[in-house]
Amino acid sequence: MEVKAAPTLADADAEAFVSEALEDLVACHIPFLLAGTFAISAYTGITRPTKDLDIFCKAGDYARILAHFQEKGYEIEVEDDRWLGKIKKGRHFCDVIFAASNGTMPISESWFENANQIEMNGHKVRIIAPTELIWSKCFVQLRHRYDGGDIVHMILRAHDQIDWDRLLNHMEVHWEVLLIHLLNFRWIYPTERDKVPDWLLDELLDRLKAQRELPLPQMKICRGRMFSRVDFEIDVKEWGFADVGGEGDLREGVDEETREGGPA
Repeated sequence: MEVKAAPTLADADAEAFVSEALEDLVACHIPFLLAGTFAISAYTGITRPTKDLDIFCKAGDYARILAHFQEKGYEIEVEDDRWLGKIKKGRHFCDVIFAASNGTMPISESWFENANQIEMNGHKVRIIAPTELIWSKCFVQLRHRYDGGDIVHMILRAHDQIDWDRLLNHMEVHWEVLLIHLLNFRWIYPTERDKVPDWLLDELLDRLKAQRELPLPQMKICRGRMFSRVDFEIDVKEWGFADVGGEGDLREGVDEETREGGPA
């Protein structure tokens, strides 16, 4: 695949770090995918600054990648054992990502089977496919960071490379989040609405119609924590909403006996 653009790095030191880190990644012979800003630039043609290199790998490989870099003299960190490790040298770093922070996105073998290949710094490396790149950004909605702009740009510039069936399968449980991003795209680019297949929008709107005919859930739930643990902390700690897992208060008007299946 020919890349449409590449991001800019802050200075010559950053460029040297990325070049060296990529060389060492290739040398370790452990499967990885290039993602993040490098992937966005490659697919959309958007050139913007970046401070790091995002590397995706399977959960079983992330410890091997960190160990390889530690042997090479890099500093390593396990920032969050649920999804993220870091490779550091001075003020420069690589993120080694093997899942989403909210647990929705385990990186599996299928990511590698559907990946594209590009040439970077004289090496052929695999780059995350547009379908999985969009999935990786759907839940990045924090007060200080929102990746919705990347998603609509990917639809605009790489819609013909997106496997919409696969994307829906990835977002099956959280189909409303996908619908929100698609509506966002339609609003931003009214002349480009045909970039999203009609069958997908019909399917999602049909789900919405069916959902509206259901009674309200009995347990109070706040899935906002899947976007940001901090921004929706008060909902769980003070307002009685269930977190992504665990118990919450019952919705007003629902008693314990009703929830247990007894008479109202």
